[in-house]
Amino acid sequence: MAVELLMPRQGNTVESCVILEWKKKEGDSVSEGDIVCEVETDKAAFEIEASASGTILKTFFEEGDDVPVLTAIAVIGEKGEDISSFAPEVGTQVPEVQDAREEAKAPQAAPADQVPPPKTETAGKSAISPRARNLAEKNSIDYTGLQGTGPGGRIIERDIQQVLSGRGTISPAAKEAAAQQRTAAPAVGSGIGGRVLSSDLAAAPESAVPSGEFPGTVTDIPVTSVRKIIAERMLASLTETAQLTLNASADARAILAYRKKLKNSGQESDFSKITINDIMLYAVSRVLPKHPFMNAHFLGDTIRQFSNVHLGMAVDTGRGLMVPVIKNADAKTLLQISLEGKNLAQMCNEGKAAPDDLTGGTFTVTNLGVFGIENFTPVLNPPEVGILGVCSIEPKPVIQGDETVFIPHIGLSLTINHQAVDGAPAARFLKDLADGIAQFEMLLAQ
Repeated sequence: MAVELLMPRQGNTVESCVILEWKKKEGDSVSEGDIVCEVETDKAAFEIEASASGTILKTFFEEGDDVPVLTAIAVIGEKGEDISSFAPEVGTQVPEVQDAREEAKAPQAAPADQVPPPKTETAGKSAISPRARNLAEKNSIDYTGLQGTGPGGRIIERDIQQVLSGRGTISPAAKEAAAQQRTAAPAVGSGIGGRVLSSDLAAAPESAVPSGEFPGTVTDIPVTSVRKIIAERMLASLTETAQLTLNASADARAILAYRKKLKNSGQESDFSKITINDIMLYAVSRVLPKHPFMNAHFLGDTIRQFSNVHLGMAVDTGRGLMVPVIKNADAKTLLQISLEGKNLAQMCNEGKAAPDDLTGGTFTVTNLGVFGIENFTPVLNPPEVGILGVCSIEPKPVIQGDETVFIPHIGLSLTINHQAVDGAPAARFLKDLADGIAQFEMLLAQ
């Protein structure tokens, strides 16, 4: 009997996944447990296994499609079976999927960006998809008379979104014509939602594009879904919060000496692999509970403080920045933080981190010290109100009596959301952290 293969739910916050690659195609035989496809959330990539043995009778989506969770993406069964009931179009997720299909299959007449007149469902009513209708009605948009870009001129969600945005896009034909004619497209065109058509180029002013081509080889790199999410969140972080960065440094002799003691313990063990970054994570986890206003989320009309420290740690991966979270770090030993941190970083680099591993942070630490960065401006991970940047260890002149001596100091860059945290309390937290680092073995004894 045929069975459907669902897009699994990867964590409570994941609503959809992008299909990266089909490992099996329609007509291929599979055994239960075989990898059928690889998908990606906004945080991680993972593989979907066949839930039964048989033949891939149908795949409902293509590579690159963004599919809602718990939607059928394929059917596995015996050749000749009736699979009509498995089509996702009959489910609750249809409108979004169908709109995407219609956008991809929108016909192009001559010229390529001229859309045929819309069909009508009944007299006086424009043909419109269910999802587009819901969006239009929700925003009180009169869609009668709108020229859709779906098959046969059907109005689809994209058309309503363009009306809402108030910004015109440029059609492929107009974009190509503008490049060939070296003219600039107008900001708003005559198409739906201000879409710029090739016919609008005649009125466009002279282009500011240089007359000569760029010399040398040019490589266009597609923006992945992970990079898009990073871009959106970084921009939102900087535009929606009042960020202030405080820079300080801490005497690093104690942590350097302790790290050396572990490394030279005389045996290859997990203790000998503890790093300065592990030590910094541990120090933050012990100082934060004394300053609960820093271990908090700013929610607009509420500041939510947490009794436990769920420590985010920024990880540089081939797929972009990821921030796995060490849950209840304040209750873990230095060795436990070291082991868990390394395991999370490895899973991020291998694309195996689960969405739940990447959510739930209350404070974040990011370390650029290994690159010799002396201070920088870490960007907040909202709704968290603080993020600590760990910098390089450099000699710093310190006056001792009548002499000036050079003592190694580790740089600390603390960014706060000034909407929730004032400068003086943040400075006190930073000072306590610096004191704890300078007397690290005292922190270990707590």
